[in-house]
Amino acid sequence: MSRPVPPESGGPTAAPDVPLPRIIRAMAVIERVGNALPHPFWLFWILAAILAGTSAVLAALGASVVSPSDGETVVVRSLLSGEGLAMAVSTMIDNFAAFPPMATIVAVIMGVAVAERSGFLSALMRVCVSRVPTGWVVFAVAFAGTAAHVASAAAYIILVPLGGLAFRAVGRSPILGVVVAYTSIASGYDASPIPTPNDAIFAGITTAAAQIVDPGAYVSPLSNWFFNIASSVVLAAVITLITVFVLEKRPDLDPDPDVDLENIGTLTLSAAERSALRRAVLALAAALAVLAAIVAPAGSPLRGEDGGLAESPLLTGIGAVVALLFGLVGMVYGHRAGTIERPGDVPGLMVQGVKQMAPVLVLFFAIAQFLAYFDWTHIGDVLSVRAAEALETSGIPVVVLFLFILVLLSVINIIVTSGSAMWAICAPVLVPMLMLIDVPAETTQALFRIADSGSTAITPMSPYFVMALGFLQQYRKNAGIGTLASYTLPLAIGMTAVWTVLFLAWWALGIPLGPGAPVR
Repeated sequence: MSRPVPPESGGPTAAPDVPLPRIIRAMAVIERVGNALPHPFWLFWILAAILAGTSAVLAALGASVVSPSDGETVVVRSLLSGEGLAMAVSTMIDNFAAFPPMATIVAVIMGVAVAERSGFLSALMRVCVSRVPTGWVVFAVAFAGTAAHVASAAAYIILVPLGGLAFRAVGRSPILGVVVAYTSIASGYDASPIPTPNDAIFAGITTAAAQIVDPGAYVSPLSNWFFNIASSVVLAAVITLITVFVLEKRPDLDPDPDVDLENIGTLTLSAAERSALRRAVLALAAALAVLAAIVAPAGSPLRGEDGGLAESPLLTGIGAVVALLFGLVGMVYGHRAGTIERPGDVPGLMVQGVKQMAPVLVLFFAIAQFLAYFDWTHIGDVLSVRAAEALETSGIPVVVLFLFILVLLSVINIIVTSGSAMWAICAPVLVPMLMLIDVPAETTQALFRIADSGSTAITPMSPYFVMALGFLQQYRKNAGIGTLASYTLPLAIGMTAVWTVLFLAWWALGIPLGPGAPVR
């Protein structure tokens, strides 16, 4: 991968009607501000220190509120007290061990790692983007981008270069192929039609926040699944329209004349890969058929006590189900393709997947402490109740509040690019506050998904922005940060705008967001 050109190098790489210098300056400012922030691990400890000081002041002032859940008076407790110190020290390990997304995310990653490192996901994506008619290639790459999130960070590594190859194979600009693949992954990151590790992370954080108001609250990893499926199709259509009617009109879509296109890569699968992929897909179909047969009877042990699926062992254990399915297809594919030679290779692939998650697990330790301290001080109760009361008396329409929250979170996302970190900061206030004005936790989480995704494709603070720039430089050596941003900006704006309209329509029509998850 080529070294990214600094923003100052610019170059005449954008269309004349694109204000590239302004984009470069804006990206440079964002990059400087973002680089000034501490690592998210230390950011949460800094926030914990601020929380401690704030709790001491509010406790001294006697801040309290009547809990809407049981009518009891809740008083703010100070972390800078003997009781607070004892709590912080004695619960640190338990906070980490009981952090809601911890076990689920590790289990899911182990299964996904087998599918990804055996070569199954790469082969599947190559087939998906190469076996479509020429006129559908933009939609196919865009939709594959939204579905690729099941592979987490590997989605960028696998699909972004494949996007360039797919476009080149049908006579379109490979530069646009890279841009479409990257933007569909980045700005559609939380819209996957397939349950992903992020679903488990967000659901865990949302559950912990919802329990501030309702101690028995539970948000399933599939709580936004119906909305995600619709979002992935709508976003792929938006990307297609903007690419065809806006980006393809640009005059700077040809690769550099000296680029050796033949040596960049290929979409072709070997005979062994094709055979392995067929067997893996058949194995997946068989496993899903068996699962459906088990769940179908009204008295199935995987159904809930009322015979439904909303609060059932199936949805409660969906992380394990997803992990097992991905592990199965990965083993079948790997055995046939030769990437898994013996059973002992499988645990090794799982270990590699968990190693890849090590930075996230370290971040979880800090997040778990901050959330536990926030809950113990009862500041979340006071903030949520007071804010909800203010909203009720102000008469501000809920839709206006949604738009304000969306804009606020989108701006934060440009600087704090870690979705789990941003949601851990915002959820303890937003989720309870909106619950107190009758907005379900699942709805607030769906709103967050839009903000967490939309602006991701344009921020240079994301390491994947730099990665995508490297792939772009394979075709355009002098491409810089402003070049990539000028391509992704129309897509990111269009996706966010249409996704917001879809959310508001979903809310107005009262369509469930997922199994057992009403939107209002």
